[in-house]
Amino acid sequence: MDLVQKQLYSSPRNYRYIIVVIAITMILFIWSLSTVHLDEMVENGWSVAVNILSGLVHPDLDLLFDLTRQGVLYLLVETLAIGFLGTIIGACLAVPLAFLSASNVVPKPISFVTRLLLIMIRTIPAIVYGLMFVRVTGPGPFAGVLTIGFLSIGMLAKLFVDAIEDLDTSIFESMNSLGCTTFEKIRYGIVPQLLSSFLSIAIYRFDMNLREASVLGLVGAGGIGAPLIFGMNAYRWNEVGSILIGLVVLILIVELFSNHIRSRLVRG
Repeated sequence: MDLVQKQLYSSPRNYRYIIVVIAITMILFIWSLSTVHLDEMVENGWSVAVNILSGLVHPDLDLLFDLTRQGVLYLLVETLAIGFLGTIIGACLAVPLAFLSASNVVPKPISFVTRLLLIMIRTIPAIVYGLMFVRVTGPGPFAGVLTIGFLSIGMLAKLFVDAIEDLDTSIFESMNSLGCTTFEKIRYGIVPQLLSSFLSIAIYRFDMNLREASVLGLVGAGGIGAPLIFGMNAYRWNEVGSILIGLVVLILIVELFSNHIRSRLVRG
């Protein structure tokens, strides 16, 4: 017991380091407050906020349960499809890029160049991708799918690389001694180790893509974003409330299912 107390008291004290970090954080926080100007929040802004809350309380039920192409249900399904297909495309493209980025799989020069490419992909915002593909393919869900796909590549490949670099390579030595072919090494040595991790990462990205797909409608890339901004610009707050309610319910349902699936994958 005395030895434990002695070791505890002899541990280094980082008070000076902690004080410096806290001081820098407080200075940055106070400096950031200089950009907050509450006096610029005019009465019109408060009225807009009140109207949005009123729309949530009194939504347009006819629009919410409308089964036509202009209804909330159809737009939510379209948004879900954009996020799902975009995630599939992004995951398929991210897998080979991830293997080309893993330093334990390919030579370091190839890994370095591929990582630079992924960094460039990640630096472009979603709205910029959306504007680019809307110009190429025209407005509609297809532009949204391509946007979500390319937007997903950077993050998915980065997380896939971490999983690949954590591979247990000792199993390959045993498979070499058994005379296994390259296909058998991939099928029985790599896939079982990476499949659950890849699926869990892809599902997590799908949660994010669903939110991105709802925003991409603002630039004409399909989904529920365009009717939302049109309703706000036209001050149709009941329609805005119905769209927001549908979007929140959809995201909650997808969140519950994705968390359940990911937890089962983690437990094996």
